[in-house]
Amino acid sequence: MTATHYQRPGFITRRIMNPAVALFTRLGLPLAGSAVLGHRGRVSGELRTTPVNPLTLDGTRYLVAARGQTQWVRNVRAAGTAQLTVGRRTEQIGVREVTGPEVVPVLRAYLKAWAWEVGAFFEGVGADSTDAELAAIAPRHPVFVITRAADGDRR
Repeated sequence: MTATHYQRPGFITRRIMNPAVALFTRLGLPLAGSAVLGHRGRVSGELRTTPVNPLTLDGTRYLVAARGQTQWVRNVRAAGTAQLTVGRRTEQIGVREVTGPEVVPVLRAYLKAWAWEVGAFFEGVGADSTDAELAAIAPRHPVFVITRAADGDRR
C-alpha cells in the first residue's frame, strides 16, 4: 500500500452529491454531522471547499481522508490551517497530521460512524477489523487532529 493512494470521486459524487451536501451544510442542515472544509490551494492560494465528516473521539476532533491523498489533504498538510463551516458558523482551525498507533482507534471510530457512506473506500476493512488490519490501511487514509481555533471563531 502506498502513501499516494487516492480514490477519485466519480462524476455523480463530484458534480451532484458533494455540491448538494455542501449546500445543505451551508444552509445549516448538515447531513449526519457533515461540515464544509475550507482550505487554501497550495499553489493558487484560492479558497477551495470540500464536504467532510468531522469525528469527535474522547473530546478530540479529527478529520479523516476516506479517499486518501486528496487535494484537501495536500492543502491542509501544507497550510496547517483550514476552516469548518456549518450553517452560518465558520470556525478557523489548526490541524496536525497524526500517524502510528494513534490512528487505529480514530479509523475504527470513523468507520463506526461513517461506514454507511465511506466504507467502500476502505477495501473491506471495517470498524470490527483487527488493530493490525486497521494499521495496515492507515497510510492510505490520512488523519488530522483539529488542534485549535487558528484565529478564533468567525461568525
